[in-house]
Amino acid sequence: MANRLIPGDERGTLHDRRLKIRGENRHGDFTLKTMKLTALELCAGAGGQALGIEAAGFEHVALVEINSHACKTLRHNRPSWNVIQQDLNTFDASLYKGVDLVCGGLPCPPFSKAGKQLGADDERNLFPAAVNVIRQTMPKAVMIENVRGILDAVFVDYREAIRQQLDELGYETEWKLLNASDYGVSQLRPRVVFVALRRDVAADFKWPVPPDSKPPSVGDLLFDLMASGGWEGAPLWRDRASEIAPTLVGGSHKHGGPDLGPTRARRAWESLSVDGKGIANEVPTPGFVGLPRLTLRMAARIQGFPDNWEFAGGKTHSYRQIGNAFPPPVAAAVASRIFDCLQAAAKVRRIA
Repeated sequence: MANRLIPGDERGTLHDRRLKIRGENRHGDFTLKTMKLTALELCAGAGGQALGIEAAGFEHVALVEINSHACKTLRHNRPSWNVIQQDLNTFDASLYKGVDLVCGGLPCPPFSKAGKQLGADDERNLFPAAVNVIRQTMPKAVMIENVRGILDAVFVDYREAIRQQLDELGYETEWKLLNASDYGVSQLRPRVVFVALRRDVAADFKWPVPPDSKPPSVGDLLFDLMASGGWEGAPLWRDRASEIAPTLVGGSHKHGGPDLGPTRARRAWESLSVDGKGIANEVPTPGFVGLPRLTLRMAARIQGFPDNWEFAGGKTHSYRQIGNAFPPPVAAAVASRIFDCLQAAAKVRRIA
């Protein structure tokens, strides 16, 4: 299938989109920042984490990504971003020495329960490459996202090895399991975030505290899209889709098509009156009978992407980008705390 962009709607300016990520997704009330802090993003994918980093106040100096479709997505939505299509194993980060934040979502299959959990023995494991980038750039802060499986006991020695390497470089480190639904995302999506801070700036870092409000149900979140084609069953569907979504599964670059996951995941979607066997090209129209499928735009909204964020490539490539993304509201919640920590450290240095 020829490359194409999966469009969103045309509502909202760039400023509107940033404000939506800052506030309406319920991850916290982020005000515009005045201090300029920079970020180097690794394995940027379709930009989920990058949007959160941007909303928190950081300016990207570069985004590194190997997948051509994801690179096109990033360049299309943010023409000003410096997107570098390259294998992280061969990336020379020395040009960005002194960047404030190194961040990224490293490949999940080496640590995922859905795979063989080969960890360090998996050719897709990019933690060594990320540590090399940190060594080359010596940022003030590091923020890496991965799957819950990396916290399994089988990887305790591997996590300790990473901690020791960064300890030798002068960083304090911590792994934290966060649930996307705690930050306004209508999805059961546990993700692990690894934060490392240079010892001279680490004192004021605090993990984000989830707000008291709950995310909308799938029915409430997607009703306007489900009803946009004139489907008479949309109101009843909204009532039945009364819970948040199970975890969207994007698959790897080698495996996985445009569907909502294996049998167990499809059953969970069926309980929300959604057919998880595929992704629809269009929304339901008048006379539609049965369980509707999600469109790409619906899946992207469940992940926390703004409606006008567009994805390059055909259905399979676009869905992989969406399904593998780190939800922007969660990324923004953590990155905002890092931003505030670095601001506080800079203020102390100025006073001293």
